[in-house]
Amino acid sequence: MTTGSAPALPPESQGAAPGRGRLTGRRILVVGGGQNDYGETDPPIGNGRAMAVLFAREGARVAVADRDRPSAEATVARIARDGGTAATVIADMARPGDPQTMVNEASAALGGLDGLVYNVGIADRHGLDGTTPDSWDHVLAVNLRGAMLTARAALPILGDGSAIVFTSSVAGVRPGSRIPSYDASKAALGGLMRHVALEGAARAIRANIVAPGLMDTSLGRAASRGRPSRASTRIPLGRQGTGWETAYLALFLMSNEAAYITGQTFIIDGGLTSLG
Repeated sequence: MTTGSAPALPPESQGAAPGRGRLTGRRILVVGGGQNDYGETDPPIGNGRAMAVLFAREGARVAVADRDRPSAEATVARIARDGGTAATVIADMARPGDPQTMVNEASAALGGLDGLVYNVGIADRHGLDGTTPDSWDHVLAVNLRGAMLTARAALPILGDGSAIVFTSSVAGVRPGSRIPSYDASKAALGGLMRHVALEGAARAIRANIVAPGLMDTSLGRAASRGRPSRASTRIPLGRQGTGWETAYLALFLMSNEAAYITGQTFIIDGGLTSLG
């Protein structure tokens, strides 16, 4: 008999499942592994922090890169409390020289790299009328140029059989954010990802995209405060996703379970784009 109540989230969706050794021995750089809580008193975990914590739980050593030192250090401290190994790297993707330095520091801290996540995305003004040349250039510099420079720096260092995951958004597939610079940068990330996958294929280095939809993260809640209709969007699975759910998709793509998957975009949105 159907009661109409929402089913309880599984442990994986809540970040409560134990590690299974899926990344044992891997060395992974998570760019954007800190978290901005946007004034939330009890913030849900964000995609980047969830990835870093989950990768460590699954046996990887992790370099947590962020422009905000306290935020990156908080992620590293959480990993350490769980018995994992992590290092802090400070870098700002708006600065063209930082990606190379970041990759070098991460590789030195971990003794090499087998994986990379670029989980960085900023937004700016709504609508074409609100977009200026400077704001457009800043968003694309962080969201797209930073991804390119990071991949360029990492490819020669990554070991054969490594994996790269770029975090995009369903806004790169269909309009929704109402921020043209954000939508354009996330759409363009697909072209970059496919090129990186092509260059890496000779060494079995895979590149894929994770594209979240409406997620219950601090950033998501801040976006809903700015655009209340976002929170009332009807999602076929009946709820917004969690940062842990994004992280588990990235975990699969980072692991050897996805050894034959490259050049693809994986949407995680509760059915919003295909069924909504």
